[in-house]
Amino acid sequence: MKVAIIGAGSWGTALAMVLNDNQHNVSCWTIEQDVIDDVRNHGQNSKYLPKIPLSKEINFTMNLNEALDEAEVIVNAVPSQVTRKVVPQVTDIIKDSQSIWVTLSKGIENNTFLRISEVISEVGNIPASQIVALSGPSHAEEVSKKVPTAIVASSSNIDTAHFIQNMFKADYLRIYSTDDIVGVELGGALKNIIALAAGICDGAGFGDNTKAALMTRGLVEINRLGVKMGAKSKTFAGLSGMGDLIVTCMSQHSRNRYVGEQIGKGRPLSEVLDEMVMVAEGVKTALSAYQLAKRENVEMPITEQIYLTLFENKSPEKAMYDLMTRVSKVEDWG
Repeated sequence: MKVAIIGAGSWGTALAMVLNDNQHNVSCWTIEQDVIDDVRNHGQNSKYLPKIPLSKEINFTMNLNEALDEAEVIVNAVPSQVTRKVVPQVTDIIKDSQSIWVTLSKGIENNTFLRISEVISEVGNIPASQIVALSGPSHAEEVSKKVPTAIVASSSNIDTAHFIQNMFKADYLRIYSTDDIVGVELGGALKNIIALAAGICDGAGFGDNTKAALMTRGLVEINRLGVKMGAKSKTFAGLSGMGDLIVTCMSQHSRNRYVGEQIGKGRPLSEVLDEMVMVAEGVKTALSAYQLAKRENVEMPITEQIYLTLFENKSPEKAMYDLMTRVSKVEDWG
């Protein structure tokens, strides 16, 4: 099939490799001239996936019309907060298309609190039944090296999820399917906030006990808000919930954990973000999640403390103290 990947970052590039392995015709669109030059001159995307050779069969282009020509599947691989701007550029070219959209973005849009599939549906006038969210514990660096990985394809239309499941699967990439796109997207977005907290633990030297507690109670928060927003509780015990949370909180590849670690060491957020090439989605998602939790009257104490640390200059030590000295409670999942 003809696939257009919108965005040639690490995950978009890694999945282009998967689809090329699966004998699909893949084009990656980017606005970054240095990426195009690197691919054409050196056969790799060293800005986002260094030292990974790319097949010459994958077409990298800055011409959106070229990338979208006859595309049957469109993969949204741009950051969450950019999606609203990019989708209309695509739909202006492929008006009234029956193409299936796959979103890789893991975030909640600021101000609107929309999941990314909802943004695509709203601004692109795309039926929800044509949209799939692909999520799970999947660092691009490892997928590009064919490290065994398992993720989830989710859509309100389970047949669409099954289609993408079969299209993307490989002997090193196992894909499950579900109709709980709400849970899959919220799990993928909210775990980045907890990864920031886990990174702060590393940077501030709080220890493994602290990180384990944050991850466990963080998953409770994710479940609370997710269920309130219409997700299935069991989804958060799966790959797009607990699985993605584990890898993002623990991995050396995790951008969100890295940002948290630097903050835990005392560096200002702006300085950390300015030096990064890739986007740490958890930062802006923390703002959305904090405001959404307030609107929905959902208790999310870890998310609240991350928000205060990121945006109101609260010290990690004071944030941890306030978490630890809250009123004692019975442990529960809700």
